[in-house]
Amino acid sequence: MDTTQNTTAGANNSLADSNSSSSVGGVAARLGALALVDAFAIWFVYSLVRDGNFFLALTIAVVTIGINIFFSSERMYPYRWFSPGLALMVILVLYPTAFTLYISFTNYADGNLLTKPQALDVLEGRTYTAEDAPSYDWTAYSNEAGDVLLWLEGPEGETLIGRPGQPLLAAAESEFAIEADEPPDALGDFQQVSSFQAITNPQIAGGTFGEGDTAVQIPSSGGDARALQPKYDFQPDENVLVDNETGTVYEPVRGTFVGPEGDQIRPGFYVPIGFDNFQRLFGSDLLAGGPFYQVFVWTFLHAFLAVFFTFWLGLFMAIVLNHELVPAKKILRSALLIPYAIPAFISVLVWRGLLDPNFGVVDNFLEMISFGFLEIPWRSSATAARTAIVMIQLWLGFPYMLLICTGALQGIPEDMYEAAEVDGAGPFRQFWNLTLPLLLVAVGPLLIASFAFNFNNFTVIQLYLDGGPPINTTSVAGFTDILITYTYEVAFSSGRGADYGFATAITIVIFVLLTIVTLLQFQLTRRLEEISENV
Repeated sequence: MDTTQNTTAGANNSLADSNSSSSVGGVAARLGALALVDAFAIWFVYSLVRDGNFFLALTIAVVTIGINIFFSSERMYPYRWFSPGLALMVILVLYPTAFTLYISFTNYADGNLLTKPQALDVLEGRTYTAEDAPSYDWTAYSNEAGDVLLWLEGPEGETLIGRPGQPLLAAAESEFAIEADEPPDALGDFQQVSSFQAITNPQIAGGTFGEGDTAVQIPSSGGDARALQPKYDFQPDENVLVDNETGTVYEPVRGTFVGPEGDQIRPGFYVPIGFDNFQRLFGSDLLAGGPFYQVFVWTFLHAFLAVFFTFWLGLFMAIVLNHELVPAKKILRSALLIPYAIPAFISVLVWRGLLDPNFGVVDNFLEMISFGFLEIPWRSSATAARTAIVMIQLWLGFPYMLLICTGALQGIPEDMYEAAEVDGAGPFRQFWNLTLPLLLVAVGPLLIASFAFNFNNFTVIQLYLDGGPPINTTSVAGFTDILITYTYEVAFSSGRGADYGFATAITIVIFVLLTIVTLLQFQLTRRLEEISENV
């Protein structure tokens, strides 16, 4: 008995020692991994702060602190399993959302896309050739690979070797280790080239050799190489940028360095400008019926008309195909679902060809039956273009409505119609008082979701006519533009420079509007459920 107890105790002690060793090893491995993560995060956050990306730096810091808390505390053990998902959600969802909101309150646009440190790095990297700058006699060399270098003779007789993007080196201290007063015919595998060959070589004529304060440049027309000097110097105490060539002092105004005579230096940097973008959005343009007002109204009208016509056509076809006297229902339903099966971007391009004013089948047919008197300007007229958009939306959307209405109709019990007939209700009364209320209980939320989808239906608007025809020559907006395509034009393809701050302000408005639509959807769903209980 004693022997058995001793053996058991020894085994338990060995197991405890093993678990203790495993636990210590696991803790050490976990802490080591956290140390690596923290080291990388510190370096990354420092780099972001140095470049002025404070929001992303704060996001990375918060995520790193959260990971440390989850993996260093035993009470937070369950969070370790989904901490990668939380980290990705914060970085890929919450940060872009918060940054977009921030950008809507800034002047983030072409010319002001950089942070202030980044803009200053660009400006202070610019150089110029001063009249009193030291000049150098030069001889150019090139090898078979196309690389070039210079033999430079300075004003005090020193000889230097210059390469693009590398510091100037004394000839004796270079890889060639040459002490000579005259340029040799060859430097390693580099062969001397003639003056004509040098001037016609874009790497030499107009090129910069050396780097930093020791860089020199050869004029594109030839002549002596001249030492380059920094064009601009930023003075942080006065917060001004000084042009070393002219002595002009530039002060930052809304993210752009502006001179005393109003001249500006680009690039600038983005800074908060308050509600200026929203004032521009909801200011005189909206109230006076300008381009944005027309886009705003058409966005709602387009979404409503798309849902209205597709619903009623889909419902009509569903009722017809649901009747017991209609033959080959499955074949007909399958045929009607073809527009829904074809990708929208293909269907829109097909419709664009059908409505072509010169070669389109629709225009040719209309001219034929009207003997040439009926010509509809599908692309140049605002009314015709909007009508074409609604027609395309009807073609694309009614199969979806046919599907959901068919399912909803088949879910209504037949005995309810039998009871209605007994009470003397005709087909139309059964439809308005029985079919439609019960149908809307199931279809109502989907109608509102379809409205929200068409509210941002970028594909149809952009592929059919790029939002055209234009409202006027001074605005990027077109008569068929909706808010999302107008935002795209402002941000990316206006041809007048991207205005991301203004575009993000529009996206904030779209977000608020769709939030309101969603809340209305919930409220309408409750009302439809109450109506169905009383049917």
